[in-house]
Amino acid sequence: MENGQNGHNGGRRPEKALRSDASGRVYGKHSGYRKLVAYQVAEMLYDFTCRFCARYLNEKDRHYDQMVQAARSGYQNIGEGSEDSATSKKLEMNLTNVGRSSLGELEKDYVKHLKRRGLHKWQEGERCFEEARALRPKTVETAAAWVNRKDAEGTPEERAANLGAVLAAQAHWLAERLMDRQAQDFEAGGGFAERLHRARMNGRNG
Repeated sequence: MENGQNGHNGGRRPEKALRSDASGRVYGKHSGYRKLVAYQVAEMLYDFTCRFCARYLNEKDRHYDQMVQAARSGYQNIGEGSEDSATSKKLEMNLTNVGRSSLGELEKDYVKHLKRRGLHKWQEGERCFEEARALRPKTVETAAAWVNRKDAEGTPEERAANLGAVLAAQAHWLAERLMDRQAQDFEAGGGFAERLHRARMNGRNG
């Protein structure tokens, strides 16, 4: 068995399976979704939403499942789109768009929660809103600590729902920026069919 197969390589990091020059020319760069800021924010937002729903919604409430599913769709579709970009730029862009749409729906769900509970929806320019927008938490623990600050304005539920809406809006914007970059990459380099053709022609000429 080749050293490193199935990850058994004496504790060292496994070598990349797709490491030949040919695979680079055919498949291009792909599957780096964990480095995408859009994915990172959307994944953290999923964790935040799960905690929010468990604390403030009854599990039988249809909004519970609706919000969790929207949050899951956001980060999963961004990640899957990146994975599938190796053989389909169209699928990558379609899945990223699905994730973007889900994040937009999640923002609306947080706003609706505030309205249903009679809580204040923060507006741009208000101190709490600006604090939430600048927070950019890397972990759900950081977000929770900000929500539950003892000297904070508003109830924890109001702060949590407003922060969720802000984070969803930021994730939605980042997904749109990702789509914009994908469109530019497609115009510049084409899709899988074009890469296959170029790789074949280069192979013949080489």
